[in-house]
Amino acid sequence: MARYPERIVCLTEETTETLYLLGQGDRIVGISGYTVRPPEARQKPKVSAFINAKFDKIEALRPDLVLAFSDLQADLAAELVRRGIAVVTFNQRSVAEILQMIRMLGGLVGCQGGAERLAERLQANLTTIREAAAGFASRPRTFFEEWDRPLISGIEWVDELVEIAGGAPLFSELRGARLAKDRIVDPDEVVRRDPEVIVASWCGKKVNKNTIVLRPGWDRVSAVRDDRIYEIKSTYILQPGPASLTEGVQQLHEIFRTINAQANPRATPETAPP
Repeated sequence: MARYPERIVCLTEETTETLYLLGQGDRIVGISGYTVRPPEARQKPKVSAFINAKFDKIEALRPDLVLAFSDLQADLAAELVRRGIAVVTFNQRSVAEILQMIRMLGGLVGCQGGAERLAERLQANLTTIREAAAGFASRPRTFFEEWDRPLISGIEWVDELVEIAGGAPLFSELRGARLAKDRIVDPDEVVRRDPEVIVASWCGKKVNKNTIVLRPGWDRVSAVRDDRIYEIKSTYILQPGPASLTEGVQQLHEIFRTINAQANPRATPETAPP
């Protein structure tokens, strides 16, 4: 038996990307159909969506480890365990937990040193963006919309990234709510809090701007009046791994940098390096 897993199935994208960044992409034998990063990973067999999987296909790949994520994949993990397959289910919800997941995954595959260095690089990138955002003249009130019906505010790591990038989260009191049902918000309360920016990322479907603009009473919202409604694709911001700590936070930062530049044309706030 090999000292570390050699045939790994990843049921979500963030573990796939992390393993590739650690130079271990060759160990992956199956991926989620939602996988986008890195592009070369899409050549691997697709064995799952998010809440369903092709169990017989996974078994046929003879994995010695399956990586899953969150309570939403608990039933998938349980079925695979019943079939005699080793499963590790991560449940990271904050930036700190994402970095911890990367370190833990590195340990699982015998790449602890590389994982430590990767986590440190990602942390350094966040620090650079936070320092750049500190020079902004204003931090716009920002509603991050994770889903449209019902209306769900951003999960914890997204809320943290909005702050790091230069915004002020609109529902920061919901930050610790780990389940989506506990982050459902009243559309009228969004109007009352009057976000200056709306960032939407509807996991699995394209954002329809008209859906947001035409909500009853939302014509009074500053972000709607000033046409400051933005989409960040879910693969960049709702993936609790390297993508959100690089591309996702960078896109948020660019939104806030642009808004500050428009409001203060004489100022030239720096943008963080990619």
